Amino acid sequence: MVINFYKYHGTGNDFIMIDNTKSLIKLVQSQIKLLCDRHFGIGADGLILIETSENHDFYMQYFNADGRESTMCGNGGRCSVHFAKSLGLVKGNHTIFEAIDGLHKAEINDNIIALQMQNVSKINIEKNYCYLDTGSPHHVEFTKDTDKVNVYEEGKKIRYGHPYNEGGSNVNFVTQIEDNVFKVRTYERGVENETLSCGTGVTASAIAAFETGKTNKKNIYLNTLGGQLEVTFEKDNNTYKNVILKGPATFVFKGSIEINY
Repeated sequence: MVINFYKYHGTGNDFIMIDNTKSLIKLVQSQIKLLCDRHFGIGADGLILIETSENHDFYMQYFNADGRESTMCGNGGRCSVHFAKSLGLVKGNHTIFEAIDGLHKAEINDNIIALQMQNVSKINIEKNYCYLDTGSPHHVEFTKDTDKVNVYEEGKKIRYGHPYNEGGSNVNFVTQIEDNVFKVRTYERGVENETLSCGTGVTASAIAAFETGKTNKKNIYLNTLGGQLEVTFEKDNNTYKNVILKGPATFVFKGSIEINY
């Protein structure tokens, strides 16, 4: 079967986007893993199927590069909105779509997508790190200089170590640059390596920075290896609400590939 695909990235976090609104494409784990392979396939951090939704504009189904369906992907969500708009599924500059963690609202301004993330009410603050779930689980560790961190080696140890164990966690190393500017490097589970950017990771890092008193600003800029993202939020008692992840979603190229079933 020949599959048409579109390649997107959100600040370097790249995705294979496929229009599956006719429900014709059924991919197994090994096929998705092959498509995401940078040597033997198209190459990407993840694969996203855009499908129909009964009550909303579309459904986003996300798979990590290892071929397994995963939790929410912030950059993938922003790219999905841009792609769905190009498919005619989104009318105007606002959308509501479904993902594995529930409903998301988004606003479109050319290639800048502002995506509403889920509320966050539970944050574990430990001696050397924070842990919270922003649609995906994240370990956030503040360090003096992320450039000196071996993100692959250190991230892998933490990702599989106690208390995360088999379930695992994404791992973020964060350095404060200015009052509300931070540098973030992320080891992503499922990719099992450092990625150029992670949307749920920078969201977690921004909330952790505010929660631990490193900044009192509610608009925070996060510099990743692939570019800058902005996270804004409101805090109502112990819950972070109206959490918005904002940044570019970039179409790269389109093509077709034959998959053997």
